[in-house]
Amino acid sequence: MKPLHHLRAGVIGTGFIGPVHIEALKRLGVQVTAVCGSTRSAKACAEKWGIPEVYGDHDYRAMCQSPNVDVIHITSPNKVHVQQSLAALAAGKHVVCEKPLGMTSAETARVAAAVARNGSPVFAVNYMCRFFPAVLQMRAMVARGDLGEIIHVQGHFFQDWLLKRTDYNWRVLAREGGKLRAVGDIGTHWIDAVSFILGAKAVSVFAHVETCHKTRLRPRGEVQTFAQVDPNTLVPYRVDTEDFGTVLLRFAKAKHGFAKRVHANASVSQVAAGWKCSLYLGVYGTKGSVQWELQQPNDILVGRRDEPNQILQRATAGFSEDVAGFTDYPGGHPEGFPDSHKMHCRAVYEHIANGRRTAPLFATAADGHHEVKLCEAVLRSSRTKNWVDV
Repeated sequence: MKPLHHLRAGVIGTGFIGPVHIEALKRLGVQVTAVCGSTRSAKACAEKWGIPEVYGDHDYRAMCQSPNVDVIHITSPNKVHVQQSLAALAAGKHVVCEKPLGMTSAETARVAAAVARNGSPVFAVNYMCRFFPAVLQMRAMVARGDLGEIIHVQGHFFQDWLLKRTDYNWRVLAREGGKLRAVGDIGTHWIDAVSFILGAKAVSVFAHVETCHKTRLRPRGEVQTFAQVDPNTLVPYRVDTEDFGTVLLRFAKAKHGFAKRVHANASVSQVAAGWKCSLYLGVYGTKGSVQWELQQPNDILVGRRDEPNQILQRATAGFSEDVAGFTDYPGGHPEGFPDSHKMHCRAVYEHIANGRRTAPLFATAADGHHEVKLCEAVLRSSRTKNWVDV
């Protein structure tokens, strides 16, 4: 297998998530040879991380042509994901794209079609929750039948970073981030994680979404995600995306036979005071259940009716064999958010390096396209008050 450090990465985007990718890659020994963004931010990012090639003025097309880049990481705003993905694929580069894959399913279908062609480069969408060891462990337990036949799944993804009327980010604007914000931004992480655990895709939804701040205040210019802003620079604007919502889902039958058209329900909010990044899910079967919370990422609660409940801890008995290769530290040494990105990159780069001889664990372009279709179904369901097929 070709060593990972022989592969070279270029990163488009220098906001919150771009440096997360850069750090993850460097921890794996992957060379980050290029960065692209505004001229000022790209230069600053390159200087901070020791990146030799700088592409200012958002000139991603020039970076895609660089002979010193093998894999393009797209960490830019949602509205440019499709055009940047297509440019990278046309240049013969492998791609790791932040979710969502695009703004509409009509757009993302173009990417999925381009990737489906014979000889196309490897393409991954960064639903990195798949690579928390606990999620991989739960997936293996479901597939083996440890929990029996799965009955239902429930959970939430709660944040509070947009609780105040003065909180602002480009994701609040439909033209920048898409028409579905809370469910599209964080809810799809929950849905993808559950799909991955069950081994089945969501095929229909019943949803209700709401906007609590119909009008918000924003700074005159753009700000980085989670940044503080000067209240004296704020101007009002109309909000055209949702702050919170509830989604019921029906899943298709899984190939392993232990998940047969499972029902799930998820609550999603970016205005839940006190919750910083709480992704919680419970999977309930005829023999037992598993529960997991992202803010305590190294523990799984296993529930039984006629036996004592258990807490499984990463890198200890009962929580090791199924996650081999996707956990690095001994038990008691927590692995969390940055490690999930590292493990996602490891899965993608190993898939490239070994000539695609193994099935991809990461989300593909087809998965990313499905998630965008699901978001459109959520919006239709909320408007029509009916079940909608994905």
